[in-house]
Amino acid sequence: MTYTTEETGAIKERILRALEEVIDPELGIDIVNLGLVYEIRFDSETGETEIDMTLTTMGCPLADLLTDQIYDAMNEVPEVTKVEVKLVWYPAWTVDKMSRYARIALGVK
Repeated sequence: MTYTTEETGAIKERILRALEEVIDPELGIDIVNLGLVYEIRFDSETGETEIDMTLTTMGCPLADLLTDQIYDAMNEVPEVTKVEVKLVWYPAWTVDKMSRYARIALGVK
């Protein structure tokens, strides 16, 4: 099935909401508000989805756990047929990427 531009936008919003359920266990904040999700690409014809994300540090031991949680979260979006999570390191993550909510929750100014 091919989705319209409006439908694709709504699906991407649902993907983003599902990603807000993926919580960094060390910080207790979701990966979206932490600013770890850089890009979501949803193919409107196949449902294949690519998620570019980063981690707070390059050697973060939680990479596999977070990736597994992302795959689980994508099961909640029926239009997503396949998911690929790509870890990217550029641009480097900084606290500037966090949302206001995450900054307040973590006491970061």
